[in-house]
Amino acid sequence: MLEIFVDADACPVKEEVIRVADRHRLAVHMVGNSWMRLDGATSVNRVVVPEGFDAADNWIAEHVGAGDIAITADIRLAARCLARGARVLGPTGKPFTEAGIGMALAMRDLNEYLRDAGEIRGGGPAFSRQDRSRFLEALEQTIQSLKRERPSS
Repeated sequence: MLEIFVDADACPVKEEVIRVADRHRLAVHMVGNSWMRLDGATSVNRVVVPEGFDAADNWIAEHVGAGDIAITADIRLAARCLARGARVLGPTGKPFTEAGIGMALAMRDLNEYLRDAGEIRGGGPAFSRQDRSRFLEALEQTIQSLKRERPSS
């Protein structure tokens, strides 16, 4: 059965994931380092991992499988999920793909180096309504695509 795994600590689209998953009757795993208050979330498995570097990422990478969906902005986690056969979406709706993950990892490392060297400051653009809308559309399309690929049981 198709499941959705969310890197939940800083995820701005948790409510959207729950709404779409409920409509499709899909299981959702919200994974984070602390308890998450999720109003009206009946189909959600809240997974609270111990404090520690990459604990939530490790849990997701160990449990996600082929044909599942992972939601994360973390490029390294995205690469790990892709390696396990999952589809991966960023919170802005941008899909991570096998073809593009190498470049995404390289750009992440370059930007980290430039930030550490003081060459660039600040983060990316603020999360917008258009990002939320693109995410909802991308999640729906990804679910529909995966449903078409799987035989009915």
